[in-house]
Amino acid sequence: MIYTVECNYADPASEAEWNAFYSLEKLPALISVSGFSSSQRFKALSGDCPAYLALHSVDTLAVLQSDEYRQKGGGNFSRWQSHITDWRRNLYAGLDRAVAVGADEFLLVSEQGPQVLIESGVTPIALHAVALDGTPAHRWLAKLDCAQARAIDLPGLNVYRAMTAQLQP
Repeated sequence: MIYTVECNYADPASEAEWNAFYSLEKLPALISVSGFSSSQRFKALSGDCPAYLALHSVDTLAVLQSDEYRQKGGGNFSRWQSHITDWRRNLYAGLDRAVAVGADEFLLVSEQGPQVLIESGVTPIALHAVALDGTPAHRWLAKLDCAQARAIDLPGLNVYRAMTAQLQP
C-alpha cells in the first residue's frame, strides 16, 4: 500500500530548516517503523498540487494506527505545524511498494486519469484510496527520464523531482 503525505509550507524563513528536518530526521524515523518498507520525498515542479509529496510503502493501515508509528514517526513536527498548509494524507491500494525515483527521473502524477501519462509514452500505475482523507480517490503514477521532459507542460499532470533517495530499512 502507498501512504501519501502532501502539503505546502508557508514560512520561507524556516522552510530550509523544515526540509532538512523532514528529509534527514523524519524519513529515517519513519522507515524504522515496523511495516514501512520505503520512504521518499518529492518537490512539485509543475501542476496544481501541494509543493511537497512524500510516498511511503506500508504493509497495512494498522501500521499508521500503531503506537510505534505515533512514537517514532507520526506527528513529531509540532515546531513547524503552524506553517504547514494544504495538508492531506491518503492510503492507496494498487501498488505494494512505491517505485524509487532517481535524480535523473521525474515522478508524474495524474488525478484525472491515465490517458495523459499514456500519451506521454509512459505506463501508468493505478492507485485507489482506501483510507485516511480519501481524496483524490484515484491517482495514476509513472516515472519519466529527465531526457524525455516534454511531458512537464501537459495539463492535468503533476510533475515532481525527488528531494531524497528512496529509503528502505
